[in-house]
Amino acid sequence: MRLRALLDTDALGLKLLGGEDELDRTVRGVMTTDLRDPSRYLSGGELVLTGLAWRRDAADSEPFVRLLVQAQVAALAAGEAELGSVPEDLVAACARHRLPLFAVNESVAFATITEHVVRQVSGERAGDLAAVVDRHRRMMTSGPAGGGPDVVLDLLGSDLDLRAWVLSPTGRQVAGPKDAEPALSAEVCARLAAEHLAATRTGRRAPYRVPVGGTTYSLFPVRGRGQLQAMAPGARAPQGTGRDGRETVLSDWLLVVEADAGEWAEERLDLLYGVTQLIAVERDRRDAARTVRRRLAQEVLELVQTGAAPAEIAARLRVAAPVLLPGLGAAPHWQVVVARVEWEDGAGETGRVAQTLLEEILVDPHAAGPEQSDRIAVAHTGDEAVALVPLPAVSSEHDGSETGVLADALLESVREPLSAGLDGDGRLTLGVSAAVHSAEGLRGALEEARHARRVAAARPGRVCAAGHQELASHVLLLPFVPDDVRRAFTARLLDPLRDYDRRHRAELIPTLEAFLDSDGSWTRCANRLHLHVNTLRYRVGRIEQLTGRDLSRLEDKLDFFLALRMS
Repeated sequence: MRLRALLDTDALGLKLLGGEDELDRTVRGVMTTDLRDPSRYLSGGELVLTGLAWRRDAADSEPFVRLLVQAQVAALAAGEAELGSVPEDLVAACARHRLPLFAVNESVAFATITEHVVRQVSGERAGDLAAVVDRHRRMMTSGPAGGGPDVVLDLLGSDLDLRAWVLSPTGRQVAGPKDAEPALSAEVCARLAAEHLAATRTGRRAPYRVPVGGTTYSLFPVRGRGQLQAMAPGARAPQGTGRDGRETVLSDWLLVVEADAGEWAEERLDLLYGVTQLIAVERDRRDAARTVRRRLAQEVLELVQTGAAPAEIAARLRVAAPVLLPGLGAAPHWQVVVARVEWEDGAGETGRVAQTLLEEILVDPHAAGPEQSDRIAVAHTGDEAVALVPLPAVSSEHDGSETGVLADALLESVREPLSAGLDGDGRLTLGVSAAVHSAEGLRGALEEARHARRVAAARPGRVCAAGHQELASHVLLLPFVPDDVRRAFTARLLDPLRDYDRRHRAELIPTLEAFLDSDGSWTRCANRLHLHVNTLRYRVGRIEQLTGRDLSRLEDKLDFFLALRMS
């Protein structure tokens, strides 16, 4: 459809603010966003709808519009509900870049515009699809008539007698029909997710038909990526739509229909693809809800990596705790999980795809719906994703490890589908730290998780994980180290400290042992030695000066630990 046609529909409440000469542009889809940089979700030709939550001041309009123009969108439509009117700086930026700009009256929902564009672009290709799209607002709004994708699936059951489920790429059930008996088992979900990832990775034409236990299921990819892409009659969803198709393979949801779609008419197939577009709206909404948690994790990660003061990190953690664990009285303990995806061709930064996978992997596989994922904050840097996992404070007779993330169990339910998605192309490795009880221990936990991930990377297999417990396994090798090597190693590290202790009675060796036994916690170590924290910091600084090592680095802590054991 043409942009000009949007102005001819009074029900859409659109007012043209600029770009009258560009109204013959073609609209190929719709995207709703409040991201400051939505470019990675755009493929060109979209009408972009925004509530302007990304705009903090007038300087933000120019870079936002520039990104849209570079992505070759058709036009921008800005809602008036947030600010009362569209800011003049946004109008001016769109005029400079010849980007058509509409104002959306506050009485008109973005869902209304989305429904209209999808119907028009698709040519109302099937009566059933039009009926489902007409109910879109009821499905995707809150209130008694809402319910998101669950309502869509119930309509498929009531209108077309089709049982259907929405699964994550790891096989976790995101949505399903009410009172569906028998329900899909975890084993069947994992098998279907694995088949979906393998088929998508190899470029097979959807829908993918999979027989399991005498029942045939048809799998339809749910192409989220922040957009609804309207398709011409008979067209099929594209394979990877991101900058790297492999990222899409590992992040898309899938619609599972208990039926063999091999003999379906084109109209019926188009109906199911239309349903995946509606489900994609909910996927995009949930992705947008992760923005705050991702930002919190990114801020904490940057503070930890730049060596910020523990008090500053603790303040940021206090902000994060109520967001991740609403209603929690005391500050929680924290674990750090590090993940990395590595492609065999070594191409591209993989931090984002690792971030998406880690957000899914850390969700309880038996927990349907979004609630569990609301407790996960994942940042990414370069080719690495880092998760900050809160653990509710436990009573004194427990150390928190029993309720925390365990590396052995982490990949148990997702290994099969992810191995299928990575087969012949890449690897996923994860490392898990022990629980820490304060901001002071967070840097050590990050290094511990990274070291555990390196241990996992040394193992065979497409999907591997290692935990902090496995780092102590180095002790098992000590009896096999030759005596002269052991003596040389310990002398190099400990002799400078022993000599200093003999001359100054400084007790650096006992201090080092206590510091390592306290997991690098300044407060606990100082209490154990009955010292002021400043005195402890002076001694640790002297140890580092004499040995040339850094006790904030996990590798150096391990070396000192082994040297003390071998001595």
